[in-house]
Amino acid sequence: MKPTVTIEYCPKCNWLLRAAYMAQELLTTFTDELQGVLLKPSEVSGRYTICIGEQKVFDRKEAGGFLEIKEVKQLVRDVVAPGKSLGHADRKVHD
Repeated sequence: MKPTVTIEYCPKCNWLLRAAYMAQELLTTFTDELQGVLLKPSEVSGRYTICIGEQKVFDRKEAGGFLEIKEVKQLVRDVVAPGKSLGHADRKVHD
């Protein structure tokens, strides 16, 4: 079964648009790999986390801020489709 990504965001911080944008980007990039993306308003102020199933892959407080969308896609890809190329948004491989 395909995993679901959950983006839990703080509505008091007005992060719904950021969460919706990330959801759209993830659904576009991982059309065949994801069941869907769930946007979940948090009851905890300042929270912004991204989970795949039960696995947390990003926490804004732990990271000290937000990531760029290409970094979010890389985190999700590493869990749901490790062999998938993200094209120009992919990290560079250093020898």
